[in-house]
Amino acid sequence: MQGLVIAGTHSGCGKTTITIGLLAALKKKGLEVQPFKAGPDFIDAGLHRLITGRPSRNLDLWMCGKDAVTECFNSHIKDADVAVIEGVMGMYDGEYSTAMLADTLKVPVILVVDAYGMAESAGAVVRGFASFPNNFASAGLVQGVIFNRVASDEHYKRLKEGVQDVPVLGYLPRDPDFSIPHRHLGLAVAEEAPISDRGVDKLADVVIGHIDIDRLLEIANVSSFPSHGPAPLSPRPGPGAKIAVAYDKAFCFYYEDNFDLLRQAGAEIVFFSPLSSPELPEGIDALYIGGGYPELYAVTLSENAGMLASVKAWSDSGRPLYAECGGLMYLSQGIHDFDGNSFRMAGVFPFETRMKKGRSHLGYREIVLEESCILGKTGQKIRGHEFHYSEIIKGADPKDNNTGLIYSVSGRSGEELPEEGYRVKKTLASYVHIHFASSKTIAENILKYIREN
Repeated sequence: MQGLVIAGTHSGCGKTTITIGLLAALKKKGLEVQPFKAGPDFIDAGLHRLITGRPSRNLDLWMCGKDAVTECFNSHIKDADVAVIEGVMGMYDGEYSTAMLADTLKVPVILVVDAYGMAESAGAVVRGFASFPNNFASAGLVQGVIFNRVASDEHYKRLKEGVQDVPVLGYLPRDPDFSIPHRHLGLAVAEEAPISDRGVDKLADVVIGHIDIDRLLEIANVSSFPSHGPAPLSPRPGPGAKIAVAYDKAFCFYYEDNFDLLRQAGAEIVFFSPLSSPELPEGIDALYIGGGYPELYAVTLSENAGMLASVKAWSDSGRPLYAECGGLMYLSQGIHDFDGNSFRMAGVFPFETRMKKGRSHLGYREIVLEESCILGKTGQKIRGHEFHYSEIIKGADPKDNNTGLIYSVSGRSGEELPEEGYRVKKTLASYVHIHFASSKTIAENILKYIREN
């Protein structure tokens, strides 16, 4: 088993492009590649899946803890030839940094350095990252360097000559003729097919031509992996439940582990599209609508009247429905897009939502349940993250239409935040994306709640 962490000096240095290029190059060489993403990012993980054909798993130490992260990693590397973990932000940024994750998993780091505007000075940058003192990570995490945005072979020669004691594995040219479209939340999602097969193949060739893949794999062998991981998750015996999950270009922000944990608890998951399905699937026991980009597809969502009516009827009948972020927007009276246009939605909640030019909220969240609900009992703590450009407007008083707020919310540092968790009957929705591995009982609680309601 082989593995690498692709870390960067800072956000925007080229981690995602180089990670995607390496995934494509390794795949082209015939290797089975298991991708991972440090932190809570859905979009990069989706792009990893697009390249490798395997779900990318989020490894988040704050939300899930070291044991759950290690178990997730070990359980998905057994049948792969190489694991590639894309880091988050700069290598040492944050209390739960990419460096801490690499040290926790004992996986070597390949450092991505944006070489634009410097030459021999890059050696000082690399030395600083390779020897940076910290209180948690083992020495020698940085085992290789890849430069991004290199102007020429002569530029690369000067960069390489400035680096001592750390292998320089190669570079990407300044203009590799490869880009991924951006949205307001970041890159375009995999479900929009933002990268053509031809583009991926071309990027793989650029990587193979400019980066020493054989040396990269030699470094990967430094990793100390177990000879075998935990047994694969299998459904538990006993009565299960069929959960319909909204999944298409508008709703695609889900942690893959959430699906695994639901299946292990006994759920059967069936996917449907709020964009194109005429109504909810038959024979289901619960509904799960995750986040995504409903604001970009508000016209189509609004025009699918049969689905909107089906979702509203489901909620009105008092059957279990759980939604997050984009799902909350879909359950509102309507969405106002960036241009101020309004589009009718399912109307489960009494308020509307509106897109803003600037970001509304970003950060980790710890929730304490003030009432028992589909996620657990009163007092249970669960963790997730929040990242959105929309806000609730018009009729947001929780007393309207018997809407209750059942989340006490705090940030990563413990600061109190406004209450969250809107509930009507058996429908619960919030802006917070919950990672079910943040509490071992969440998936079991969901199945128990469905069976009892």
